[in-house]
Amino acid sequence: MRKILLATLPLLLTACVNDSATYYADGTNNHTLSLRRQQDYFWTDNVRLTLLAARLPECQRQIPLGEAPRDDVEMELFSSGENRWSLRSGEQVWQVETQGCSLVSETGPAAGEKVGVFKVEGDKLLFEPAVAAAAPAAAPAAPAPAPAN
Repeated sequence: MRKILLATLPLLLTACVNDSATYYADGTNNHTLSLRRQQDYFWTDNVRLTLLAARLPECQRQIPLGEAPRDDVEMELFSSGENRWSLRSGEQVWQVETQGCSLVSETGPAAGEKVGVFKVEGDKLLFEPAVAAAAPAAAPAAPAPAPAN
């Protein structure tokens, strides 16, 4: 019986989710915000969400954000400058800062400009950058006056 259980164990674990998506704040690996999604057991429908905030070499920290349905993770990311970030999922908002990598607040509105969203597409967690608002088109130039004869 033990041999059968050990032989089927890898099959049971394959249904578990353990992935992450990363936002590169400065375009390098030195300043990042990563959202990790972990499902501990294949029979549960929820995943644990953890934010990994890093601004190397000064700080690196894991911040637990709670649980969510496995395939219904959608978390917006906002930047209010000065290494301050807001994450919003539904009505829940987390305010973090990467100067010292700390959770500032779990209340209040999301502050700053929307940077993008962490979401599940297919069966994979990814970060989708926000689309920058297009600048208004310039008015067409007035036609040049016809030369006088």
